[in-house]
Amino acid sequence: RLRLHDGKLIKDRRYHLRTYPNCFVAKELTDWLIDHKEAPDRETGIRLMQKLMDHYIIHHVCDEHSDYKDAKLLYRFRKDDGTFPLSKDVKVFMRGQSLYEKLVSVEESILKVVEENSVKYQRAFLGCEMIDWLVQEGEVENRKEAVELGRALLEHGIIQHVSNRHHFFDSDILYQFWINFRRRRRLTELLNENSSRALSESPDSPFCLRKLNPDPGNTSFLSVQTNKEIKIVSAVRRSSITSLAGNSNPYFSTTPMLVFPPVAECNPKSVLKRPVTNEELLSPGAPYIKKTLTIVGDAVGWGFVVRGGRPCHIQAVDPGGPAAAAGMKVCQFVFSVNGMYVLHLDYQTISSLIMTGPRTLVMEVMEAIE
Repeated sequence: RLRLHDGKLIKDRRYHLRTYPNCFVAKELTDWLIDHKEAPDRETGIRLMQKLMDHYIIHHVCDEHSDYKDAKLLYRFRKDDGTFPLSKDVKVFMRGQSLYEKLVSVEESILKVVEENSVKYQRAFLGCEMIDWLVQEGEVENRKEAVELGRALLEHGIIQHVSNRHHFFDSDILYQFWINFRRRRRLTELLNENSSRALSESPDSPFCLRKLNPDPGNTSFLSVQTNKEIKIVSAVRRSSITSLAGNSNPYFSTTPMLVFPPVAECNPKSVLKRPVTNEELLSPGAPYIKKTLTIVGDAVGWGFVVRGGRPCHIQAVDPGGPAAAAGMKVCQFVFSVNGMYVLHLDYQTISSLIMTGPRTLVMEVMEAIE
């Protein structure tokens, strides 16, 4: 964004007797991405900008297009018009970045390379030293507030215990910044960093399935579809790195670094009686109603499986889970996730959005009128 401002690609533009401040022309930006080696071709450039749209970073100036089109259309960074959503997650991330920049720019920083159990950890620090520094620098009012900040940073995957065994405490336990905010990133990394690729290797969305008859020593999850194709599915807790490592510790990072264990194929056949298109769903007079569901996930997940694409549908719902309690049903179509329009996305992308989002999930679904 700042580079585009410097290059005068972002500026006030006039169209149909109206001035649109701080915007850019999509076609010009695609040219710029190729010229500055940020994208190898136009197709990749379009995918990159669509990624920014999907994450509410840019938008069409009149919000008339939900897709990024390589044309003479005007788009704008939400930071330039005050519509960038400062959710709790974004605020914590920005706070973590600010603290990191402050820590690495001072002499005698508490961030060091520390060796523990013959392993060297970069950007490492002791919990009690971080508490001392936060209070000393006026970043917090007291030690209790500092611990709360440290816990928020850990829960959002910005810092972590070096072996993922502890939450954040005011003690001489060793932690490290999991994110190196100063590493220069290229835009093309956006196409590879999310969990959709890992999710696509799994025939079901295991993060959605809840454990039935919980047993501390058993990590098997069961599909809720009552038919002869039911099989045991190995699944993991929501965004839990430690669960993947076989660690039962309940504290985990929500950084989307997900590697799922092999799973047995389960319910591969769609529950839909026939394919339904977006045009059919949205056409005037169509026999569908829209419902808003607020689902508060439990320690395992939300209790449903998303399948298909463009539009996605609800393939399975755990009758004893949070989704069922909120009113979710099989065969509903997913219209939006946490305010983001998703009818044009596939189930891997929607699964990624849910997986990396807040525990309280707000979904709009479209349901056939009986």
